[in-house]
Amino acid sequence: MMDALALLTTRRSSKKLNAPGPSRAQIETMLQAATQVPDHGNMRPVKFTVIESEEGLNRFRELLKQTVIELNFGEESLQKAERVGRMAPLVVGVTFSPNREVPKPKPEWEQMLSAACSAYAFQLAAKAQGFDNVWITGLWTNSPLLREAFGCAEKDKIIALLMVGTGEENSDGAKNTDLSESVTYW
Repeated sequence: MMDALALLTTRRSSKKLNAPGPSRAQIETMLQAATQVPDHGNMRPVKFTVIESEEGLNRFRELLKQTVIELNFGEESLQKAERVGRMAPLVVGVTFSPNREVPKPKPEWEQMLSAACSAYAFQLAAKAQGFDNVWITGLWTNSPLLREAFGCAEKDKIIALLMVGTGEENSDGAKNTDLSESVTYW
């Protein structure tokens, strides 16, 4: 396992992901980490769709292709759908699902931040266990077909497709070391 500070200061996205992917036990650890994020009022506004089997990955690829065809995005997007569909041995759909079923629901923006933290915690737990990953959004997260397949309700939003696998490239090392433009000390 990686030291926590090293993990936080060196995590990078990697799009060159191969098998092997994580085991079911490793995925469960990632999901546990994803549930430990700040969550004002314990709203639990996030759902995960874990796509790991060959059958599931084939279905995912087909949904990406059908999205491009149905929305008439063109040949370039069809090629991109093929690349995205084969990017990693594990895909985890992260869906923001606002909770309104409690007596005092928290603002949706707070709930969405919590869901985003869950996605990031999942990524960190993957990296801590030796797996590289990337957070994909774009046209895929608005796909009516993926929304249906992921069981999205009307207000739900797919906020991430987390691609996880064994990295090909060296993805270690800090990326934003110049803090002068983003930090002010008082």
